[in-house]
Amino acid sequence: MPKSLAKVHKKISKKKGSLTSLHENSRDSQRLRRASARDDKLSKVAAARIKANQPHTYFQGAAKAVKGPIDDDQTQRLIQSYVQRDEEELAQLNDERRPGRPSSNREDLLKQRIATEEREYEAGFWIPDMTDTHNVELLRDWGGEWTSLNTLKYVRLLKDGSKHSSSFPPKGKS
Repeated sequence: MPKSLAKVHKKISKKKGSLTSLHENSRDSQRLRRASARDDKLSKVAAARIKANQPHTYFQGAAKAVKGPIDDDQTQRLIQSYVQRDEEELAQLNDERRPGRPSSNREDLLKQRIATEEREYEAGFWIPDMTDTHNVELLRDWGGEWTSLNTLKYVRLLKDGSKHSSSFPPKGKS
């Protein structure tokens, strides 16, 4: 039965007294290692989920900077600045690389992410509706939790300027 590190630690300390007297490969020390690895894995998953919320936090910051709703032209500029946010780092990595050398892993990842976001922008960038006053207020007050994003209205904004209503979570090209 999976348990958190704190629970395993507490149970072993009740049984043994002090944890410093554990043998390196004893059953209890193996339980501690497994629980520690499980907690590390869960924290990595939580960090990945926070990173997945990055577009929302970017647009939340933009909504906090401006009073009232944001029109479609400003939203287009926000999306372009979001997609091109790593251009400077990519240019710096490219300049630091010696001629004839392969690109670094970081440079490849940045190119890949920029290409993916460009494709998404051309097909329809999925963002909270910034033209609705109530929706912008909800976005400003958003606490960063993935579960509370379903209260927002979403749209798909295409690069050519057209806008389609969408839902949460995104289902293909909703």
